Amino acid sequence: MKVIICGAGQVGWQIARHLSGERNDVTVVDNNPELVRRATDTLDVQGIAGFASYPDVLARAGARDADMIIAATHSDEVNMVTCQVAHSVFGITRKIARLRSQSYLDAIYSDLYRRDHMPIDVVISPEREVAAAALQRLSAPSAFDTEVFMGGRAQLLGITIEDSCPVVNTPLRQLTDLFSTLRAVVVGVRREGTLFAPEANDQLLVGDDCYVFTHADDTSRTMEIFGKQVRKQERVVLVGGGNVGLTVAQTLEARAKRIRAKVIEKNIVIAERAAEALERTIVLNGDGLDAALLAEAGISRADAMMSVTDDDKTNMLACVRAKAEGCPYVIALINDPTLVPLMTPLGIDAYINPRATTVSSILRHIRHGRVRAVYSIGDAEAEVIEAEVLSTSPLAGRRISEIEFPEGVLVGMVRKGDEILRPTGSMRIDEGDVVALFALAGDVPEVERLLQVSIDFF
Repeated sequence: MKVIICGAGQVGWQIARHLSGERNDVTVVDNNPELVRRATDTLDVQGIAGFASYPDVLARAGARDADMIIAATHSDEVNMVTCQVAHSVFGITRKIARLRSQSYLDAIYSDLYRRDHMPIDVVISPEREVAAAALQRLSAPSAFDTEVFMGGRAQLLGITIEDSCPVVNTPLRQLTDLFSTLRAVVVGVRREGTLFAPEANDQLLVGDDCYVFTHADDTSRTMEIFGKQVRKQERVVLVGGGNVGLTVAQTLEARAKRIRAKVIEKNIVIAERAAEALERTIVLNGDGLDAALLAEAGISRADAMMSVTDDDKTNMLACVRAKAEGCPYVIALINDPTLVPLMTPLGIDAYINPRATTVSSILRHIRHGRVRAVYSIGDAEAEVIEAEVLSTSPLAGRRISEIEFPEGVLVGMVRKGDEILRPTGSMRIDEGDVVALFALAGDVPEVERLLQVSIDFF
């Protein structure tokens, strides 16, 4: 497939990395020659320096025979015009745009993106995706990472193994015997910085970060078995009242189960806007690093604090300060992945990576066909792919033990009809079943072959 990626920043580079690694013909376009050079030097891609919305630039990028264009520059307007030019001048079939301004995302204006107006097939909102990820973190306190699958009935949990974990040093094979009714599977383990798919005889060691697939109804029990306390989230403090913080606060207000939230925002204009948009949430204007202001927000009585400003260091320090003031669970929004190793030493319980959430959203739409969800783990180290099994798939009609999965692939959960089931070696995968697969990055192309999911649109 021939793909043009407009914007060579963090998101564009990661998408290019995914697609070029899967033997697609990828061209990266950016008006910054240095970013283009970085992409061409580190990835198997072609690069064009220039403004993505200019027809002549797209022509040089090969738009006349491109199958897809992904507009992920820093400008909403450039992304929109790029998709319009791609459609009107070059007839590119599939157009994905990243739009950040909430004005462009209001449901009452959704007709704007119709084919006869401004033809954009998929609109990705980073702020909304990040807000959704933040709410997921709150739903599973004590997990450093989490994502839902199978319509919310299955969940991926990132759990750090500590001394208090009852199953530490226990072979994974024995977990099935010890907890025969638990619908949970360990699909990935990061040990000393390396992520791998564990085998049945592998043990979980103190310090491991493990990824566990579990039935949603078994989430609390899974957390307890892995030594994590299940805490109720009734009082939440948010540092940052911008688009992400505001969306999180509005969602918490709309929930049937009342969660009392307070927002701290440094910018008076943004704070006033948030106060006008929220009905029951108290908005405080000031610095989220100010101990006196945190005390006024009730940080010592809060069940969780989430810092979602646009500055990584502010988010990290706000979490450290909140933890020092007695808040048991803190979450930081972190854009720079090189800062992630500092989370555990600083006592930060969980983090949200906007780049990873946006990349996951785009991949979900790139992996066209019967793929229902994609979640990118870590720094593009692995993916969890949820897909329906087609009749043409090598998986159909075979037992899991008979399928030759690569070493880096494990089945996390299987849905048969209305049932969500923990996979076993004797389980037969049938046409129409939905499977969730954990796959290390290098094994993703083989997973797509096994699923017989074509990302060619013709």
